[in-house]
Amino acid sequence: LVTLAAGGLNANHVPLHLAESPAPYGTLRGHVARANPILSDLNSNIESLAVFHGPNAYISPSWYATKQESGKVVPTWNYAVVHAYGFLRVVDNAAWLRAQLEDLTTHNEAPFAEPWAVSDAPDEYIEKMMAGIVGIEMVITKLSGKWKVSQNQPAQNQAGVVAGLEASSLPDAPTSPPKAMKMV
Repeated sequence: LVTLAAGGLNANHVPLHLAESPAPYGTLRGHVARANPILSDLNSNIESLAVFHGPNAYISPSWYATKQESGKVVPTWNYAVVHAYGFLRVVDNAAWLRAQLEDLTTHNEAPFAEPWAVSDAPDEYIEKMMAGIVGIEMVITKLSGKWKVSQNQPAQNQAGVVAGLEASSLPDAPTSPPKAMKMV
């Protein structure tokens, strides 16, 4: 989450959960520590940017079939990314914050066989932890997405990239273009 403050740009790596309303893009909701500098200089009249990145990887020109034909190849980087724009606001409301924590936790715990829930912890403990955080919310006003997945290469080079990525031990290596980008 990137904001502009009097001292310049401020980047925070915070989990955000997408609420579907209002249309057409929805609202990103999250929370930060009350001591986070994002809060001290927040100007709700200046646009903020949330960056969501997907798989990405170095692409070796050695994977291109055309390397053998002409040698006219260079390395590149493939990636998928979505940028969400909007105006960030602070939400200092215990009921809102509790609902946001429950939604975020439920979403992230869904894959587990025995998902943890906020209600699993003692209420007094959750209340104490909540006192140290504040909600943030950004209605999305604009979205831009981009993927660079060797789509500018001929089919034989694309096949070489897929084979190279599948055979590699590169972390986060995408092996095929995404069928649809899902923001959150």
